[in-house]
Amino acid sequence: MEGEQLDYNQAYGDFNVKLREIEERQRNLKDQLVLISQNLIETKEETSKKFLEIKKDVEILNQGMKKVKTFLEMISEELSKFARREDLEILSKQAKMFQPLK
Repeated sequence: MEGEQLDYNQAYGDFNVKLREIEERQRNLKDQLVLISQNLIETKEETSKKFLEIKKDVEILNQGMKKVKTFLEMISEELSKFARREDLEILSKQAKMFQPLK
C-alpha cells in the first residue's frame, strides 16, 4: 500500500513538473507572440509612412513632368514659327542676286 502511495505521489509530482514546464512554454510562446505582433505593427506603420512619402514624391514628379511637357509643347509650337537655316540661305542668295544698284 505504501509503495503504491509513493508511486502515486511520484507520478503526481512528475505530472506537476511537466504541467509547470508546459505552462512556462505557453507563457514564453505568448510573450513571443506579443513581441512578434508589436514588431509587425511597427513595421506596418513604418511601411505605411514610407509608402505615403513615395506617393508624395511620385505626385511631385508627375507635376514636374506635366510642366516639362507643357514647356516642350510651347517650344515646339514656337520652333515651327522660325525659319530654317536652308530657307535663310536661299533668301540670302536671292537677295544677293537681286541687287539692282550693283
